[in-house]
Amino acid sequence: MKRILHILSLLLLTGFTAMAQRPPAISSPEVHPDHSITFRYFSRKAQKVSVSGEFLTAPMAMTKDTSGIWSVTVPPVKPDIYPYSFWVDTVQIADPNNTYIFANERFKRSIVDIPGDQPLIHSLQKVAHGKISYRYYKSATLGTTRPLLVYTPPGYDPAGKTKYPVLYLIHGGSDTEETWTKVGHANFIADNLIAQGKAKPMIIVMPYGNVRPSPMPDFTKDIVNDIIPFVEANYLVQADSKSRAVAGFSVGGGQTLNIGLTNTDKFAYVCSYAPFTATDEFKKNFTDWSPNVEQMNKQLKLFSISIATEDFLYESVKQNIAMFKDKKLNLETLVVPGGHTWMNCKLYLTNTLQQLFK
Repeated sequence: MKRILHILSLLLLTGFTAMAQRPPAISSPEVHPDHSITFRYFSRKAQKVSVSGEFLTAPMAMTKDTSGIWSVTVPPVKPDIYPYSFWVDTVQIADPNNTYIFANERFKRSIVDIPGDQPLIHSLQKVAHGKISYRYYKSATLGTTRPLLVYTPPGYDPAGKTKYPVLYLIHGGSDTEETWTKVGHANFIADNLIAQGKAKPMIIVMPYGNVRPSPMPDFTKDIVNDIIPFVEANYLVQADSKSRAVAGFSVGGGQTLNIGLTNTDKFAYVCSYAPFTATDEFKKNFTDWSPNVEQMNKQLKLFSISIATEDFLYESVKQNIAMFKDKKLNLETLVVPGGHTWMNCKLYLTNTLQQLFK
């Protein structure tokens, strides 16, 4: 009996010890009605903790209380969706108390959504909603099975007769096929614009643009030879160039130019957002380039490039814009304040969706 009591005592002691070591339940981030934000992080051992985000010009130091909870309240921030992270001593981490994670292969960041006093275009609103499907396709180009996301608009009926135009929407470098929905809220933007009558119902295909270890130019072949046939075999789509668009951000913006401008017989809409073009594929395609301008201007219903004035790619994009205009291509530009951010991506996409398939 004494042995049993001793074992029970040890079990109870172990349980109490585990409870004492368990981190406290904390809420982070906490968005306040005035749009200020409180961030919290638990660590008794850390020497220094700060929060870094695209709503700050520099990391903001957090202070620790007696229980080991570090916190800081950031002054009111303009409503939008922002990436952020914690720096714990010298290590960058995502917020462990926030399940809203930035979909990215390199950066470890979380997301904070600051709602507007009135619903923003990317917010979840009381409108009819489309559907996001996670799909896999066989890529003969790459010799593997690959993922993509497909947005079908409200009212899409796979057994119906209505066919839809398609936007192929490409993420930025180190992002994934989920970034346009999880960070860019492309599906909510489309839902809201369609509900307002400002955008035509369309299918949006979001592929995974990183094809390494294959050569990156193979993504162009993958889009044309594998992804488009997969979409057209599995969805009710209008299979002609005037019903296809391609758009993308950063590395995806450069891929958009490579894909769209070398296949104007397949894409009548080419919309590039802050394109990164320092690639071998872009140099091969557009160095000493002699396009059939008259034919391209007839084929392209919209060719546009969007960029922000504080974007680190601003100067190179200006040079590309000048090059395309020097070739006499019909090019629309959108120049906005700000940097190389997903906040601007949402703005670029909102503008594009209202121009497509009209």
